[in-house]
Amino acid sequence: MDIDLSAFHFLRPLWLLLLLPGIALPIIWARRNDISRQLQGAIAPHLLQHLVIKPQDNQRLRPVHLFAALLILGAMAAAGPTWQQDRPDFLDDRAPLILAVDLSPSMDADDVPPTRLSAVRHKLHDLIEQRAGARTALIAYAGSAHLVLPATDDPALLDSFLQALSTGLIEKNGHDVLGVIDQAKRLLEAEKSPGTLVLITDGADPGLNAQIDEHLKGVDLQVLVLAVGSKTTGVVRNAQGQPQVDASGRPVVAKFDSKALEDLADAANAPLGSLTLNDDDLDWIELHAQRHFQAVSDDGKEIHWKDAGYWLCWPLLMIALFCVRRGWRVHWLASLLLAVGLGLPAPPAQAGVLADAFFTPDQQGRWAFEHQQYPKAAAHFNDPYWKGVAAYNAADFDAALINLASLDSAQAFFYMGNSYVRLSRFPEAINAYQQALKKQPVFAEATSNLALAQALQKDYESQQEATPPGDKPDEVKFDNKTNKGQDTPLPVIKAASDQLWLDNLTTSPARFLKQKFMLQDAKRQQDTEPSP
Repeated sequence: MDIDLSAFHFLRPLWLLLLLPGIALPIIWARRNDISRQLQGAIAPHLLQHLVIKPQDNQRLRPVHLFAALLILGAMAAAGPTWQQDRPDFLDDRAPLILAVDLSPSMDADDVPPTRLSAVRHKLHDLIEQRAGARTALIAYAGSAHLVLPATDDPALLDSFLQALSTGLIEKNGHDVLGVIDQAKRLLEAEKSPGTLVLITDGADPGLNAQIDEHLKGVDLQVLVLAVGSKTTGVVRNAQGQPQVDASGRPVVAKFDSKALEDLADAANAPLGSLTLNDDDLDWIELHAQRHFQAVSDDGKEIHWKDAGYWLCWPLLMIALFCVRRGWRVHWLASLLLAVGLGLPAPPAQAGVLADAFFTPDQQGRWAFEHQQYPKAAAHFNDPYWKGVAAYNAADFDAALINLASLDSAQAFFYMGNSYVRLSRFPEAINAYQQALKKQPVFAEATSNLALAQALQKDYESQQEATPPGDKPDEVKFDNKTNKGQDTPLPVIKAASDQLWLDNLTTSPARFLKQKFMLQDAKRQQDTEPSP
């Protein structure tokens, strides 16, 4: 454990006044028990040293010494020595991160194999896995900016939409950085927290740089620019991996404009990084996001320090153990056994009669929930909301629905929607998410999950429409003409298996996003057109 001596101080320094009696007591005791000093007034000094016989005493440790040690160590422990700031372990995970992916046609260039966009998808997949549990949002932009997914801590949901991104989703060409910043500002207003925006792009529009500073005013938004591309010219390839050609039959090439990216970073006062083959770029993003969040969170707030005084409890305990023994002699065998006993691993805590005597069922359920023992938590909880949430995390979705059905809150409807999705009951899930949004209109997770449930419902319906008329998928027929009239089940081929729509989910978000972006662009164009 490293100690920063420059930051070392005491949280409660007045307790250090106990050091004075702790130091003075042994001195006073020694003076009072000095026979020569007591007889100085009664016997001449030149005779005193010959007349006084002091018994030989090899025992130097006295009760007063142990009591003084208790005072000194106890004073230091109560004073609260510290040298580290007290930051919760979850502080870094609270920092929201907004990923803005450029979907311009040049992102299909192959100078970063296999293509720039494919490399970005692979890199952001690793970033999402690395940030599991942290809130991350996704924006796509080209000539216009669109919110793909609000901040969520579900890496699987985020990655499903990330892998669906392609350059054909946005028809309008360009690099609408201002639209991205506006989208990020709206996200942070909902989050009520500072955050970091990462622009992952291979180019920029210099004409927008002058307005970036104005759009960044009034929001705790840090901007990072992650450049994608190399100095070599890349050939733009289509979805099948074939080179795209222009009207003259020549391959379409895309250059990497490093100067435009440098100007963009300067205009946004943003650090500029580049895509790497290792995880250095991921660490670079995480480091800047954490530092920004901590700096803004600490601004104007009281700094809390870790109290390290509890480390002195162990020597205090040892001294107190010696103090209660007769004779005040240190028995090293007993201290050795005590040290060995303290070093042994503690047995796992188990709930039982003792736990029932001191903790309510909800408290026991909360302890099990925080230790990710969800089935045990669901069994202990009496509160219907927490019992339902624990059952949901334990994958007992039917039990979750039973417990949450009696509640009328946005969070309860949200988890009911999640449970319905897990059970492939999409109409009920859509209704539950809509009820959650009625209770709480600003609910990013419910909004994103509602969009996903609607996309899954459309995908499932399209698969059912493609099923030829005839036998139902799960119907079982019997042939009474064989086996002497016994009912024998005949195999029936499923026209649309239960797993088919799950296997095709990677295309459903793409279709959903393309339609969504087209509608948004059309609405924006209609709003900007002057009325007749």
